[in-house]
Amino acid sequence: MFSVKFLLTILVVWLCISQSALATQQQKIGFLLLAPDRGHLGNQEIENLFDEFRKDYTASLGYIGNESPGGPDRAYGPYINSSLDELIQMGVHKIVVIPLFLSRHHPNLAYAKNHIYKYHSLVSIEWAPAMAKSYLTAQIFLDRVKELSQNPENEQLILLGIGPENDVSLEKIEKELKPILDYAKRELPFKEIQTQLYFNYGAEKELRQRHNQLVDQEIIKAAAKKGDAILVPFVIGPRYSHQMSLRYWIREKFKEYDIKIADQGIIPHPNIQLWLRKTANARIDISPREVGVVVMPHGAQIPYNEAIEKVVGPLKEKYRIEMVYGMADALSLAEAVKTLEGEGYRKIIVVRMYSLEEQFRDQTEYILGLSEAPPKSRRRSSPPPQVRSGAVFVTFGGYEEDPLICQILMERVEAISQNPSKERVIFLAHGARSDSRDKAWRDLMEKHAEYIRKYTDTPFHSLHGLTVREDWPDKREKAIEEIRRLISQESGQIRTLVISNRLFGSGRYDEFLKGLKFDMNRSGLAPHVNLTRWLDRGIQQSLQSPQKLKGQAPGYVPGETAPDAG
Repeated sequence: MFSVKFLLTILVVWLCISQSALATQQQKIGFLLLAPDRGHLGNQEIENLFDEFRKDYTASLGYIGNESPGGPDRAYGPYINSSLDELIQMGVHKIVVIPLFLSRHHPNLAYAKNHIYKYHSLVSIEWAPAMAKSYLTAQIFLDRVKELSQNPENEQLILLGIGPENDVSLEKIEKELKPILDYAKRELPFKEIQTQLYFNYGAEKELRQRHNQLVDQEIIKAAAKKGDAILVPFVIGPRYSHQMSLRYWIREKFKEYDIKIADQGIIPHPNIQLWLRKTANARIDISPREVGVVVMPHGAQIPYNEAIEKVVGPLKEKYRIEMVYGMADALSLAEAVKTLEGEGYRKIIVVRMYSLEEQFRDQTEYILGLSEAPPKSRRRSSPPPQVRSGAVFVTFGGYEEDPLICQILMERVEAISQNPSKERVIFLAHGARSDSRDKAWRDLMEKHAEYIRKYTDTPFHSLHGLTVREDWPDKREKAIEEIRRLISQESGQIRTLVISNRLFGSGRYDEFLKGLKFDMNRSGLAPHVNLTRWLDRGIQQSLQSPQKLKGQAPGYVPGETAPDAG
């Protein structure tokens, strides 16, 4: 007979396996694409979109409308129920509802939310944001505008929508759509820009007719003004047939007026599929096999780039890596993202391989759609183009903020040091335009100097962290004067060691210090195994976290002992 202890052991193992299987099962997520009922041709467009989406995701399609006799609560409830049942039969325990609606304030969504929560009260339900929240939607609007606009300084732009049922919802939807208009305005300087919203069929009839007549009058008034008027019907409207469609109806309504009308609304457009995938990818567990990496260093000529490749090279067997040289170049970054996404990667880690965590962070996050705030730029009047991608992104940077770099700098000093007590060490870095950022850089180098003071047997005469601020002539002159004055002090008794604190090489440092007596380690930081380790640790942390990361590799604080280099 089996002993009680043996049976208990079997029971514990079985329970552990069962709980693990249940946890895995509970993590399965399904997506309900909730779309407006647009009629035969319109629904064909939605179904084509959905068929492509469900190839890669557990999903069902449900419709909601408001024009059927008896109202949506009778006409559409069974269809929504059937879509929910379909997901549950697939073993889903959490359902994410993706509303294929421009505004979250559309009245049909209020009904749908109440119905879904009541019908499946035991199922975990999450509602994803409506389309207006995504920059991908704003790009669709901008594309429609660019198809018509020729001279924006002399054009009036009108975004025409449908949805509100009263003045309260009108105000909410106008506020929700404002970022879409602002997006277009940042790109094209229109003479005038406005939103006009027709009241929905759910509004009280007389109120709807009165309000919609006012909308018509505003559009006609814009057409009468000097300059061209552009009307973009930005809706997912009815399309029962080619003539029985919102598109045809609007063209007929305003055909007697001098106004350019966009031929397409929101659908069809490639960004819709990207929006669906990005919404889904942000809510599912993405395996490391589905994660690609973009490494983005400054870049220069062959010697510089080869040094960076030596740093990155050992990791290419471990990760799928695309290299993008440049200072957050939007087009190059978009090409790399497109390449990785085309190979099936759903999450992309973008490494800002620059000295400080904040360098090119704003630009990169905006380009990737992680930030809505356009970066400030002195070089261009409009923001850089944002990537069109369904992938989710994580970005980190700032290798110099990691104590691993302290070890590299110590090695660079030791390589040319002969008598530390008689040597002055100067870490020389590029520097920043902003005085506050430049000071932060110098403060960081002081932490590097403190590390060396702590871990050297014989103390140096002195250690300094300075910047040349070489890209800004007015700042550079003062900075170099300070550096030259320091090197000249006690030059007969104190030997000066200049350590190039750049990613590679020493730039113009010899030119700036010409005529002075000093010795320089011109190597820069790369190539070095610690830079490879910094990359690897940042990537590993990014694989585990959806958050935007700081520059440090996990587990280390500047000023503390760096990890063992062995």
